[in-house]
Amino acid sequence: MSPAHPHQLRAPQYGRLADDFVVGEVYPHPFEVTLDAGRCAMFASAFQDFWPVGNSDRLAKALHFTGRPVSPQLLMNLALSTSVHDVSEQCVAHLACVRVDFPKVLPVGGTVRGASRVMGLHYTANNTRAVVHVQTVLTDEHGDRVLDMERKALVPAGTLTSRPQTASFGVESKEGAAWLGRLPMAPLGQALAGRQWPTAAFEPPLRGRLGDFAPGDVVVHSRGRTVGESESMQLCMLLGNTHPLHFDAEYAKVHSFTGERVVYGGLVASWVMTLASVDVAGHVLWELQWLEGAHPAPVAIGDTVRAVTRVEACTPVNDQYGVLRLRHVGLKNCDPQAVLASHPELFAPELPKAREARVPGKVFEITREVLVRR
Repeated sequence: MSPAHPHQLRAPQYGRLADDFVVGEVYPHPFEVTLDAGRCAMFASAFQDFWPVGNSDRLAKALHFTGRPVSPQLLMNLALSTSVHDVSEQCVAHLACVRVDFPKVLPVGGTVRGASRVMGLHYTANNTRAVVHVQTVLTDEHGDRVLDMERKALVPAGTLTSRPQTASFGVESKEGAAWLGRLPMAPLGQALAGRQWPTAAFEPPLRGRLGDFAPGDVVVHSRGRTVGESESMQLCMLLGNTHPLHFDAEYAKVHSFTGERVVYGGLVASWVMTLASVDVAGHVLWELQWLEGAHPAPVAIGDTVRAVTRVEACTPVNDQYGVLRLRHVGLKNCDPQAVLASHPELFAPELPKAREARVPGKVFEITREVLVRR
């Protein structure tokens, strides 16, 4: 008679601490997600995103898309969320989105998987924490990148001995190169700019044409968004973000800077950009690139987020499209016009500033380039 198998106590944890990261390693994320119409509709309605091409099958077909495109906002949130399992579930703060590119359109019903590559690791002065710099990509079922993002997170020093073993490999390996996918031969924006907008049937009664703006224009968006308890939790679950800082109150008492749950930063980013959409994005064909994104301060449940936008540049591409370069800023629990009056440097990147020079209440910032109608 064989002896009974001894019971073992296991308490697995996910993410990584600073000493677990190896520059050049690639971590394939375990979640594969099909973005069906239901998930896309829930996301669009949760953020009141007025992007016409992503909301109308009729317009998407007239513009010769293979199907209605999945919102780039949704892709960004999925890339952040799926990478938490291997990268940032132990992090204490998501600091920045260095850049986000959308090199290929994903139609509704498409399937994505993610992988992240460690690009850099820099310890703080006292060596108790480190800033990890990762590239995260989402690839479709054909192996092509639909999103390519770089971000930075602040993680504690140490190693996570209770993490289950998972695959990782060097970026120079065959497997690493495959996970990073391949880019289209021609930039997507140039290809899309050759498509004729069907003006006779589709004329959104919203601002957002290139000629509606001039560099230096500042738009204070009238609507705010108070973050509700249930929606913060529900959207975090919808997007698959597994960091307990966002939904575990007992964990947050110990590990959060504020001692309470922190609203997931991807939600804050999308609320700021979609609060602006009714005023600046009514004629967007595609999101080209996001740059210099940062989260200077956290948002808590019950905070009210507002948005302000400055037009950075208006560049014609051809006779029907141009590139609109916008700088979005998110503020919490304040009057944006009063902040503008007292802080004329509002649109300058916040993280390089000395702490005493930072704008109070500033919770998000990003530079956004979009392809729009002239």
